[in-house]
Amino acid sequence: MAAKRLDPKTTALLLIDLQNDALHPKGAYGRAGLACEQVSALPARLAPLADAMRKRDGWIVATHFTILEGKQGEPILTEHMRQLRPFIQRGDFQKGSWGHRLVDDLGSADLHIDKFAFSAFYMSPLEWMLRQIKVDTVMIAGLTTPVSVATTLRDAVLRDFKGIVVEDGVGAFESKQHKAALAEMASMAPVKSCAELLETMAP
Repeated sequence: MAAKRLDPKTTALLLIDLQNDALHPKGAYGRAGLACEQVSALPARLAPLADAMRKRDGWIVATHFTILEGKQGEPILTEHMRQLRPFIQRGDFQKGSWGHRLVDDLGSADLHIDKFAFSAFYMSPLEWMLRQIKVDTVMIAGLTTPVSVATTLRDAVLRDFKGIVVEDGVGAFESKQHKAALAEMASMAPVKSCAELLETMAP
């Protein structure tokens, strides 16, 4: 049976937190030694899918994990985030900085969303923007599979968007958590590889 075809004009490729501070060796995570081959390979895997979306007038939406500054420029972080990422320092994931930007390998995005929590929908304009541009389907890719990717998918489904998880376009720093999250998300939305998604957009 042929795969159900996607309409790129009503679809957004949602790139979650694929930023220099998360992926580049000189970024915040790289400096702390938080890296793995599976995560580092994400931009190269996703670039052809992003290019196909651009050629077919689809939408590329990048979310950017954003750390706001308090007095004297000290980062404002929840206690949970301080424990999870104790290496975060002043200037990391700061809006307007090099570390905050989408990695170069993925090219430009049509929309940029500052993201302050796990879900890209939480206290952000993402839902409003998707409604305005008539997007009803989100292909979710990025970091990390069990946290921001899974939380964003749940929120998308709750808001009646059609969700698709890009199987080889999501990643986590621990393989066991990554695989468990993929299996769990499969109960909520289709899980498709980049190649399968490209096939659904082929002329």
